Amino acid sequence: MRSPYEHAPRLASLAQTETETRVEIASVVRGAWFEIEIGPGPKSGFLVERALAEPEAALLGLEIRKKWAVVGDARLAKAGHAARARVLCEDARIALARLGPDHGVRRAFLHFPDPWWKKRHEKRLVMGDVFLNEMARLLERGGELFVQTDVLERAELYAKVVSSHGAFVPAGDEPGSPALRDNPYRARSPREHRAIADGLPIYRMRWIRIP
Repeated sequence: MRSPYEHAPRLASLAQTETETRVEIASVVRGAWFEIEIGPGPKSGFLVERALAEPEAALLGLEIRKKWAVVGDARLAKAGHAARARVLCEDARIALARLGPDHGVRRAFLHFPDPWWKKRHEKRLVMGDVFLNEMARLLERGGELFVQTDVLERAELYAKVVSSHGAFVPAGDEPGSPALRDNPYRARSPREHRAIADGLPIYRMRWIRIP
């Protein structure tokens, strides 16, 4: 019996030819501006809430787990957002390099990424030079990179990695700091909702692409 998730939406199926590697975001979603979420999770809760909060935004989620990509994409379609909000089954570390246009994305979001704690899994971290290089290419001048986690050590690591990259400047509540007390985007991921309900600390950070 075939898996119901066998035909997960992929970038490859959206390319105009079999040999084409570049995919313009506008060929996937349409809107006044583009936003990307890395790892929307099992229900794509942030994208669903964000689509309601920003009815003009075009939203693209990249989810490595096939089942979660199918469920999230279907949920957005059922809510009437199919034309401007999609979830594709892709590894962001690979897929971002295929996306265009350069400097065409207004915001990128990572909510509670990298659920691997052992030292040997550090090579699997999303947040690194490859990811940041692509974000620097895709984000418009002044575009926003928003990251949040409930693990202090990871927050400190992300802050160090982004600060050392050179293409981003902190845009938090205080000058020179990326830290934000609140989520300013009128949408929350399921993990963020749970952390708030459980009274857990959440470390929110924002940077902007150097103008």
